[in-house]
Parts: sequence; structure tokens; C-alpha cells
Amino acid sequence: MAFSASNWPGRSTLWMFVVTAAFVLSVPARAHVGSPDVYAEGNAGPYRLFVTVRPPLVIPGVAEIEVRAESNMPTVSEIAMAPIPLTGEASKHPPVADQMKQSAQDKQFFTGALWIMASGSWQVRFTVNGSQGKGLLSIPVPATSSSTRGMQPGLGILLGGLGLLLVVGVIGIVGAAARDAQLPAGAVASRQAVTRSKIAMGSALVGMIAAVWFGNAWWKGEADSYAKYVYKPLTMQATLGPNQVLDLKIEDPGWLKSRKIDDFVLDHDHLMHLYLIRKPGMDIVYHLHPDQVAPGEFQLTLPSIPTGDYSLYADVVHATGFPETLVAQIALPEIAGRPLAGDDAKGTAQPLSSLAGGPNICPANPIAGPQFHLPDGYTMIWSNAAILPAKTPQIFEFSLLDATGKPASDMALYMGMPGHAAFVKDDSTVFAHVHPSGTASMAALMMAAAQNQAIQPNAQPNSDSMAAMPSMASSGMTMPGTNNSKIDESAAKAPNTVGFPYGFPTPGAYRIFVQMKHGQTVETAAFDACATAAKTN
Repeated sequence: MAFSASNWPGRSTLWMFVVTAAFVLSVPARAHVGSPDVYAEGNAGPYRLFVTVRPPLVIPGVAEIEVRAESNMPTVSEIAMAPIPLTGEASKHPPVADQMKQSAQDKQFFTGALWIMASGSWQVRFTVNGSQGKGLLSIPVPATSSSTRGMQPGLGILLGGLGLLLVVGVIGIVGAAARDAQLPAGAVASRQAVTRSKIAMGSALVGMIAAVWFGNAWWKGEADSYAKYVYKPLTMQATLGPNQVLDLKIEDPGWLKSRKIDDFVLDHDHLMHLYLIRKPGMDIVYHLHPDQVAPGEFQLTLPSIPTGDYSLYADVVHATGFPETLVAQIALPEIAGRPLAGDDAKGTAQPLSSLAGGPNICPANPIAGPQFHLPDGYTMIWSNAAILPAKTPQIFEFSLLDATGKPASDMALYMGMPGHAAFVKDDSTVFAHVHPSGTASMAALMMAAAQNQAIQPNAQPNSDSMAAMPSMASSGMTMPGTNNSKIDESAAKAPNTVGFPYGFPTPGAYRIFVQMKHGQTVETAAFDACATAAKTN
């Protein structure tokens, strides 16, 4: 169930205040580690939109939404939005859409807020009207509460003082009533009345102590009940077995009873996308694809890998469209393994500590358009400045040049996309696997796109495809409810420039791993960036 922020039922306001005051939650880490906001770029019919969704920190809660319509596209006059479950019967019955507010200073910029009333996989459906008619775009949004945090000391002191004042006031009122209620005007209370007053005050004190005790027990019970709905990520244990086989075992520590560990769906033709990153320098990265060998268990024969301590980040998508990133650590010896094959890829770079000032201090000056020279003579160029504010939507743009310095002419799709990127913070608190379509998984995007195609069958074929993709079919997957089939990537054309919608969630030093493909070669480049404190209005 979901409501717009403007029509939240008043009778639930008090309950919502209690929940919000008691459970101020930290940053969720579900689909991506430490990167809760959703960034996406896509086409709503003839209109290209850049969408930012900031999910609520508590469920139920308010999601803040920003949409920018591309200025060189047809003019957008209004945008309506509605929160809808991504799957299930409720996905067929959307609520009344809420109109977004158009900026008076920037007519291409829209803002809004929506209530998300339950944990799970949602979509925000945008209905766009403008100079060329109507268009639809749906952006998947995983919504959960992730953890609880104690009440702020200042608020606790304030509420404690007010509570003590209330207790003292009640006892005083009871005592005064028992002593003076039946006295004539101007009369002095007798000794018996004073004694009666003291007994009444003692009884009131006992009653108030009991009320406080039972109230605290009720509050704790409510907190424990709510804690059952706080997101608990799947855990993953990584071990190295015989014959250089990496074994990954997934366990569910308990969150929602409906969550499974054997319902994963294909995303870019793989059930799992695994990044191995050597720490602390982040100088070696592997993008691998283990196979499921049993419910909750994946295995992969490793390629040749240098010794070191590796952080593992494994992306999976449930049948509901809910994505999760599983995290593990493993110390590996020198491995003389198999050659890389299929979609597997490797990249090497200078350790992050080689940055001026060390791994925890950002570079002193912005660097525009850094270059990364690849082993085969190709070069990847980053077009953005290397110092950017946190919590700010950006299109991170990269280009691949051939050995002569010209735009690569033999570009190919890599797992159905012009490129893939991983944004990793130096302290491992942030990991986000991002596509040209944004941070949402392609499996979830296609679930939403199929529903919109049923609603608006006469829409342009790419009305729900991502702007960076040639077509939905080029994702390398079959769209549910359609006859699309996987295309031959070797025959598909790809641009030599790719952009990734994203925003750094917190200030600090980041490394960005970018992968693009030309011919049969998957290139992996690394770029270093600094996120400064977020801008304030």
C-alpha cells in the first residue's frame, strides 16, 4: 500500500510520529553497499529523464524524488508519479498518481515525495505529458529499513525532563485534591486531611511508577516487533576448495519469511556478478560470474590471481526484482588458474595509496579528463572533474580511444551494455555496480518495462528502454511477456562513449572501475575521485 505525501491519513499521524521518533535509521545497504539512493536515466516515450530517488530511511516513510528532463529533447509540461509494487497482484492496481512540482526557475526540473508503506521491491511510475504527447517510465526502487540507532542525547534529556515534570505534577494534583477538594473557602486543612493527602500522593507515586514500567515494557515490545522488519542482508561465506574452486555459500539470517535463496533470476545473462577487489590498494579487480550449483551455493574455478586479501561483492536479483549485494572477505594465495573466458574480466592499476596525501585524503586540485592507458595500447578517458560534491546526481562519462588516439571503431556490447562501472570507496563502506541505465538492476527494469508496455502498447519501442542502450533487446535478456530474444553481441554496435548516472553517497576518496569492450577484448580502467561535503541549499 502506498500514498502520496499529500494524502497521508491524519488518523495515523500520531503513530507515524512515534515510529519516526523511535527509529532514526542509518543508511541502508541493500542493492548496493552504503549507496541507498537510486539514480537512473531513461526514455519516457520521446522524453529523456534523469531520475533521482532517495528512498526513506524508515518504512513506512517518504521517498524524495527529483526528475530532470533533458533540455534538448521535446518540452515536458507535467509529470505525475505513483509508487507501485514491482510484482504481485498489487502491481496491477496502481494508486492515483501524484503531480510533481515544476521548478519556477528551471522548467525542466521537477520534485516530489511519495509514501512507501512496506519493505520490498517497488517501482515509481512516471507519466509524462509534453509537446509530443504522453510517455511512461518506471524506475525500480528497493525499499527497506536497515538498522536502528539510539535516541539523540539531547532529545532523550528533553523527553526525560518533561516526563519527570509530568510525574511530579500528577502526584501534586492528586495530593492537593485529596487534601483540599472538600474544604470550605478560607478553611485550613485538618491533620486527617493532610494524612489523607500523603496517602493519596504515595498511591499516585506507586501508580505512576507502575505506569512508567508498563509503558517502557510496551515500548520495548513495539521496538522488538518493529526490529523484525529491519533489513538483514544475506550473508556469504567464501572458501577456496580443491582445484582452485571458489565456493560461495549464502545464508539467510532472517528478515522476511518470503525471502528465498534459490529464486535468483538472470541479470545480464548471469545469476551472479562477482567483483573481487584486492585491498587495501584496490590495484587489482576481477569481474567474474559464478554458477549456481545448489540452492544458496555458487562455485567458480578461479583464473590466475595474485596473492592478497580480497573483498568480494556479489550482486544477485530475486524473482521479485529485489536486488542484493552480498559481501565477504578472503585471503588468496598465488593462484595459477584458468585463462579468463566469456564475460569474465580483469583490471590492474596503481594502488590507491599512490594518490597525493594517501588513501584517506583526496587530491588537492580537481583533475579534468584523466586518462588511463590500457595494456593493448588503447586509452580510456574520463570527462568529469575528479572532485565532485557528495549526494549530487552526475553523469559520469567515459570514452575509449584506439592505439592511434582516435575513437575506437570496433566497439561491442559488454553483457548487453555499452559499459559497466563499479564505484568503490577507499574504506570499503561503499560499493555500487552501475550501468548506463543507472543503479537499478536490468532484471527489475525489464519487469517494470513489460508492465508499461501492456499499459501503453502503442508507445515507441524504446519508451522504457534506457537512454544509453540501443534497445531493450540489447540487454542480452528476454523481457517478461514479450517475444524478445537474446541478440548476438558481436554483431551489435556500441558507442565509444558511455555515461553512468550516479552520485557519491558520502564524502571521501573513491576508485571507479570502468569496463568497455572492443572486438573480443574487455578493457578495465581505474579512475580516482574525491567526494566533498554535500552542497546545502
